[in-house]
Amino acid sequence: MEQREMREFNQYPVNDLMYITNRPPLVFTEGDGMWMTDHTGKRYLDYLQGWAVNALGHSPQCIQDALVAQSKKILNPSPAFYNAPSIELANLLTANSCFDRVFFTNSGAEANEGAIKLARKWGKKNPNQAGHNRFEIITFNHSFHGRTLATMSASGKPGWDTIFAPQVPGFPKAELNDLASVEQLINDKTVAVMLEPVQGESGVIPATREFMQGLRELTKQRGILLIVDEVQSGMGRTGELFAYQLSGIEPDIMTLGKGIGGGVPLAALLAREEIAVFEAGDQGGTYNGNPLMTAVGVAVLKTLLAPGFLQSVKDKGAYLSAELLKLTEKHGLEGERGEGLLRALKLGSDIGPQIVDIARDLNPVGLLLNSPRPNLLRFMPALNVTIAEIDQMIAMLSDVISQLKKQN
Repeated sequence: MEQREMREFNQYPVNDLMYITNRPPLVFTEGDGMWMTDHTGKRYLDYLQGWAVNALGHSPQCIQDALVAQSKKILNPSPAFYNAPSIELANLLTANSCFDRVFFTNSGAEANEGAIKLARKWGKKNPNQAGHNRFEIITFNHSFHGRTLATMSASGKPGWDTIFAPQVPGFPKAELNDLASVEQLINDKTVAVMLEPVQGESGVIPATREFMQGLRELTKQRGILLIVDEVQSGMGRTGELFAYQLSGIEPDIMTLGKGIGGGVPLAALLAREEIAVFEAGDQGGTYNGNPLMTAVGVAVLKTLLAPGFLQSVKDKGAYLSAELLKLTEKHGLEGERGEGLLRALKLGSDIGPQIVDIARDLNPVGLLLNSPRPNLLRFMPALNVTIAEIDQMIAMLSDVISQLKKQN
């Protein structure tokens, strides 16, 4: 089916939607936990979960309850005033992290844009020895920080430097897990280093504990900030509430997105007290911190903080890892990697897109997978996925790989 020729299927006209990607001819109409149902009634086991957005799966009861309850009170009093859910969520976040201040946004890209602005503001207030503004932020090759012009410039995704050229200047690129490559880029214009503790879009590549600890020590020595982009790795995804906690360090700035809203548009920028230097008018947003979204955030975070929940993520992450290794041995693949319930299966050849298509089209039940690189698959299940649902996915994936082998 050609990408621009599909105009209508079943009762759903699609010609009014702007083309941005190749979508399969499906309209999803319902979701429950790890499952979605399309317009034909076919069910799918969903290991995308909105790209790690649905921390508690599709339409969990706690989010339904929060939305209904808050919608009967107040939706958006404007960010010029305080509202109770945003205060409660901010308090929960600071009480369970090393940060002191929170600014809520609508998306991870917007949170990262805010982190860039905050770091540059801090660099202006804390100039170099010559009295000049510091503004450069060292980021990493193969990183992904969002789709605004600044966050695309900060990202190290191949090809992104030409799509909407010219890029926003000030983002030299180092290599993940190579401390020397970072140190070589530090100069009198450097204000911060920004990284994902687990590079998701590049194929689930974790920063090592030693690298994170060395980076924190280096940035302290050189008087520059450390920013962790936890849009994908935060909110329990790695088995810790935040991925930086895996390394026992304390960054200066953190961004959250995806899982914090459990499916609704919510993200956050967090900073230590002495870094939170925004002045009136520096930052804002019409919907930022509105009570409807932050009420959902409270419900999600309270669920993650319930006794035993994060340990269950660690346990199921270890189980998924072990099952992927068994799959590797059975089919002669190259192994797996990741943290918690953010994992990748290394396929050894560029069959990822084929697996995604075949798995989706399985009958009577489909399987939704993601191949951010053609030689691997990424798994982002709900954090409350069951062992039975992991076993079911592994069995279905094994059948797909066997089917591909027969074809080849």
